[in-house]
Amino acid sequence: MTEREILLNSMKHMGNDGNAVPYTVGFESAELEEKVNKHYGGSWWSKTRQFINSPFYVSTTREEPIPGRDHYSKDVFGSIWRTDKLPWHLETPVMPEPSFQGYTFPTLDDFVGPLEKINLKKYAKEQNELKPHLFRVINMGWGIFEQTWRIRGFEEMMCDVVAEEEFYMELVEKITDLYVGMVEYCADVEADAFLFGDDWGSQRGILIGPERWRKLIKPAWKRVFDSVHAQGKYAICHSCGSIYDIYPDLIEIGLDMHESVQPEAYGMDPFKLKAEFGDKIGFWGTLGSQSVIPFWKPDEIKDHIRKLKKEMNINGGYILAPAKPFQPETPVENAIAVIDALIED
Repeated sequence: MTEREILLNSMKHMGNDGNAVPYTVGFESAELEEKVNKHYGGSWWSKTRQFINSPFYVSTTREEPIPGRDHYSKDVFGSIWRTDKLPWHLETPVMPEPSFQGYTFPTLDDFVGPLEKINLKKYAKEQNELKPHLFRVINMGWGIFEQTWRIRGFEEMMCDVVAEEEFYMELVEKITDLYVGMVEYCADVEADAFLFGDDWGSQRGILIGPERWRKLIKPAWKRVFDSVHAQGKYAICHSCGSIYDIYPDLIEIGLDMHESVQPEAYGMDPFKLKAEFGDKIGFWGTLGSQSVIPFWKPDEIKDHIRKLKKEMNINGGYILAPAKPFQPETPVENAIAVIDALIED
């Protein structure tokens, strides 16, 4: 079976020949990656199977440098970011008050224009002809909830959901219109899935609480997922932290797979999630980047990955991966243990 066939079967909650388990892995540290390559006597990449081709990045938050201001940029909404350190810092939110007065909201053309310059559809076709064996994903970047605080500032957004609910709902609706428009623009792009990102959770639960999330955010994502499914594509969404309390809601509105399952957060034990929800939604991640990878011994890591492969992959609905790419402080021997266990038959 090709990697794409394996992953499609997993998305459909079907088994695979030889119990094949799709996986992904990556690095956030060039220095660590170089040390791992030295161990393998060449690129670690060549030792692994690649399952996903995701060169189709549709930016909903593109930024342009500000002339005369080094390390500062302005995003398409008008907010100003400081970019000399990671993570980037929101210097000046474009909307300091909960009001649309005097503000011109971006249109779909503000996003589509750059895409037309690179001819996304043509590029996707070329990529798919070059790598037809890979699962094809359109990456949509920052999500609807995140966009609200990129426009208002995080503290202001947290106040809005309580004190300025009517304004906040209108803001969400305007952003959602853009997202649905972007999804529809990609209808002819040859792909299997859309990957969105919207961090709803902290380590302890939903940032704005599950009830407010259901009222303010859930209807927006239902519109987006419905648009994805209308194209015959799958909906995948990244969210860090604990989103256990809204899994039933995500299933209800059609999320096909959650990335990245962070097992250290409240309620996010992967084996319990699999038992409770595994027949209705897929899980991508589950290998602890705050616990297992940095602190366990290499043999313990390998045994844990074998257990994940055996139990999480039952009837598919699973992509095994570290919850986060390898962090700079990851012991070299532990990164090697993860890769060795991933490529085991």
